[in-house]
Amino acid sequence: MAKANAYINQIDKTTLLEQHTVLVKRIAYHLLARLPASVIVDDLIQSGMIGLLEAANNFDNTKGASFETFAGIRIRGAMLDEIRRGDWTPRSVHKNSRMVNEAIKHLEAELGRDVTDIEVAEKLDISLNEYHDILNEVSTGKIIGIEDLGVSEDALSQLEDRSNNNPYSNIEQIVFKKALSECISTLPEREALVLSLYYDEELNLREIGHVLDVSESRVSQIHSQALHRLKARMQSWKS
Repeated sequence: MAKANAYINQIDKTTLLEQHTVLVKRIAYHLLARLPASVIVDDLIQSGMIGLLEAANNFDNTKGASFETFAGIRIRGAMLDEIRRGDWTPRSVHKNSRMVNEAIKHLEAELGRDVTDIEVAEKLDISLNEYHDILNEVSTGKIIGIEDLGVSEDALSQLEDRSNNNPYSNIEQIVFKKALSECISTLPEREALVLSLYYDEELNLREIGHVLDVSESRVSQIHSQALHRLKARMQSWKS
């Protein structure tokens, strides 16, 4: 009987892998839109398949989440881990990213409101074009996403993680997600919309540009600034 159950489980896992290969490819191309041309999509797919295999081995359908949701998080995680292991980001990009975070943080504390592109550029003592160039470099020079704030991309849709039966073990993560959700709701409307279209609807930058009637480059800038603004506002959680 035990051997029969093991055989059935193996068949189930194989079926899950076959049915969700397209999910791996979709996530890979979604991430690729934010990465330099040097990144090879086949490498993302390979690491994503490892994430899918791990998801198939660890999925428990009694916990309330669908397999696609469970697998999607782990596929993205595996791809991001692979990218970060080969960090090709110039130090100048990291430096500029920190500089933008600090400028937004100080300006919003001083003014008590959302700050504009022009105000951030003036704070940094650079032209608006130079500031937009920085946003584009940061956006394409490294992975910047909700996952960099300490949670997976499902945080935008507030999916509940029920993988642990201890209601107190994940309390900090739950509180963090609530704070992040509230912070996202305070973003300028266009920035919040870009995040929603990108992470919830899984549109790529070009598709979002069509929705907003702006260039792909401008969407990249809005996306990058939105995440810098979130990082600046959520900095207290990193201490």
